[in-house]
Amino acid sequence: MDNDTALIHPRWVRITHWINALAVITLATSGWRIYDASPFFPFAIPAQFTLGGWLGGAIQWHFAAMWVLAGNGLIYLASNLVSGRLRRKFFPWSPRAFIADIVAALKGKLSHTDPSHYNMVQRAAYLFVMVDSVLLVLSGLVLWKSVQFPLLRTLLGGYEAARREHFLAMAALVAFVGVHLLMVALVPRTLLAMIRGR
Repeated sequence: MDNDTALIHPRWVRITHWINALAVITLATSGWRIYDASPFFPFAIPAQFTLGGWLGGAIQWHFAAMWVLAGNGLIYLASNLVSGRLRRKFFPWSPRAFIADIVAALKGKLSHTDPSHYNMVQRAAYLFVMVDSVLLVLSGLVLWKSVQFPLLRTLLGGYEAARREHFLAMAALVAFVGVHLLMVALVPRTLLAMIRGR
């Protein structure tokens, strides 16, 4: 079977990928509106990049997308674990190979000949997104139900610390999306693979 017809992404990967993409866009833009209501950094997000129109509307969008991201993320993670895809695609992981791939990427020499194989930079990025998403959900629980999750609140350093961690974790996820889109623009067949699976 040649590379054009070989299955790269099973249907469940493609479906959860696109649902997560919509959830992240909704969470980021509504979260920016929530942040603007009580900023803790010396800047605000321009209103045209936010979702919800006002604080109450933004919170409704945020909560709706939160359930989508959490549920869909659990399905994605469970499917990866049960199918063995997590082990096959993301491991083994080598710091030395990661550094070599970073150097190759900076020189514009990182190979993309086999889209079914993740290099060490991709493995690190996708594993980071999984961990970052867990931090987003946990810190979000503290912000939503702080009294009901006192141990979690304490582990995250308190309510105000959880706010900052939540914001920075989302900023890291948005940065990942930006780099991800740049890589898709440089290697457009990866987009086709995520649409068609092949």
